[in-house]
Amino acid sequence: MSVIVYTENWDGKFKKITFEIASYASKLAGMLNDEAIAVSIGEVDHDQLSQLGKYGIKRVISAGGAQTGQFDTRIYSRILSELFTRESGKVMVLAHNNAGKSLAPRLSVRMKAAIASGVGQLPDSTSPFVIKKRVFSGNAFAALELTTEARIITLSQNAFDIVEDPVEVQVDQATVDLEGMTPQAELKDVEKQTGQLLLTDAEIVVSGGRGMKSPDNWAPIEELAELLNGATACSRPVSDEGWRPHEEHTGQTGKIIAPNLYFAIGISGATQHLAGISASKYIVAINNDKDAPIFDAAQYGIVGDASKILPKLVDALKAARSA
Repeated sequence: MSVIVYTENWDGKFKKITFEIASYASKLAGMLNDEAIAVSIGEVDHDQLSQLGKYGIKRVISAGGAQTGQFDTRIYSRILSELFTRESGKVMVLAHNNAGKSLAPRLSVRMKAAIASGVGQLPDSTSPFVIKKRVFSGNAFAALELTTEARIITLSQNAFDIVEDPVEVQVDQATVDLEGMTPQAELKDVEKQTGQLLLTDAEIVVSGGRGMKSPDNWAPIEELAELLNGATACSRPVSDEGWRPHEEHTGQTGKIIAPNLYFAIGISGATQHLAGISASKYIVAINNDKDAPIFDAAQYGIVGDASKILPKLVDALKAARSA
């Protein structure tokens, strides 16, 4: 029996979320008295695969081939479900990102498995298998009991701490019969964003809302984000007005993020916005309305004019760094 974890790669490299789900799968396997096995699909160097041993993964299965050059849910779900069966899997763990959310439903059908999506912690119990997850935009928790023999978990980004538990890792190669399967979409071109931290990868995010009053007032937000090595974001009204690009929009209809630290500056805290940022570990709110809903979600709050507070915050951070 085993816990199978899909370790997604980006151009042959792993990111922080990969090590988070590896740590999670290792701890879950310990609870089940089983082995955690990582599955990597595509061309990934042996050195990268070996890194998974730092997080308690004793065995890595690498599955490559011509059909795996680009992500395709049909092909990847076939590989994962086949290896899950071969390895007598009990639980499949994936990241709760675009890839994981598209793979989980297909895997559920193939494996006849119940899904717990967007979880942030280990199960409360394994017999019965009960696990908690946030619901209602993070305002409540639901306890899910997965009663099927096979189970699927998608882990929210930044929800589980990376835990180093170094072990000797064994890397095996595997082949899966993909005869007759070809990617349904052809990748024509890739344009990569350079010189800027991706919002979904950022551990610190500085976000502004309509309370900033004008796109001309965004310089302090950008400066604060730069000082903190973070990313900038915005609320939907800001992107709708064209003040900021749509790829910075966070919320229910934008990007769902879970940074360690989220600054909500001039953001009232509408339910739709909170749905996209409620998984943040710490929220700092700056708003001149003391009754703004954002203060109910924030761990720290400052009531006042953001145009006056932000420059002082930037100056204080500069002074602290130069001290």
